[in-house]
Amino acid sequence: MVWIPGGTFSMGSDHHYPEEAPSHRVSVDGFWIDRTPVTNRQFKAFVNATGYVTTAQIVPDPKHYPGALPEMIYAGSLVFAPPPSISDLRDWSQWWTFMKGANWRRPSGPKSNIKDLDDYPVVHVSYDDAIAYARWAGKDLPTEAEWEFVARGGLDGEEFAWGSTLAPGGKHMANTWQGDFPVRNLAEDGFERTSPVTAFPPNGYGVHDMIGNVWEWTSDWWSGKHEADAKKACCVPSNPRGGPEAASFDPCQPQIRIPRKVLKGGSHLCAPNYCRRYRPAARHAEPIDTSTSHVGFRCVRRNPFYPLTKPDEERQTR
Repeated sequence: MVWIPGGTFSMGSDHHYPEEAPSHRVSVDGFWIDRTPVTNRQFKAFVNATGYVTTAQIVPDPKHYPGALPEMIYAGSLVFAPPPSISDLRDWSQWWTFMKGANWRRPSGPKSNIKDLDDYPVVHVSYDDAIAYARWAGKDLPTEAEWEFVARGGLDGEEFAWGSTLAPGGKHMANTWQGDFPVRNLAEDGFERTSPVTAFPPNGYGVHDMIGNVWEWTSDWWSGKHEADAKKACCVPSNPRGGPEAASFDPCQPQIRIPRKVLKGGSHLCAPNYCRRYRPAARHAEPIDTSTSHVGFRCVRRNPFYPLTKPDEERQTR
């Protein structure tokens, strides 16, 4: 892990997607953060130690998905599959498939595996999976503010985590999409899908992969705008009980009451012609029961005396 001193920074952006606004000053205390996203090797150790079964490996409860046909209820996860052509960039179903048998061990479907991918980020993990790992490791998930503070690497107010240019001098600083998404990936950065977690340079805090590769879970409930502008938020469903969890529901699917958390960082699928969210200020809503082939996570520890090497006896008690 890497120690991040506390500080104050400009969170959000007034120049991109509306959910990033308003830009506002936020302060965070010091904390530790994982140097990289959690890898397949690390997640495998957790599963081997606990016998944990991920959300994608469990058949969903039909009552949570009213209207779904019985043959649509099975264990699986969303897998990106590039189509030969598309009719509308707003229709993500053209390139996402809920694939039976896809999970963290089989990221591209039942015939795939993670052999030789130990140092790649674990994917197909839901929010519950991420928090279960974090608790096992004696850690937590970062808040959205903590995550964005680290992603900026000390460059307060810059467009990207490394400065003002997406690819300075033609050098790709993160694993993103080059080409015409979703049909043509030029892979100029060297990768068509996920990449090893240290394949790209660390930021100013010495932390890798805060931008691109995989989206990362945070602990914050989703809202249509930052709290600094909450009174102007739109499309928030009514809720007699109130609270940020209920306000996170998707108003476009009122029959499905699955709360959503904030994802940060963008992924290898973010492209100039689609989802320009390879920036620290960018954010995205994700239902807590959902897992995909481009979402992972990393953890934090807020105790300033956290040892970099845990004593054996502490490790054995978890």
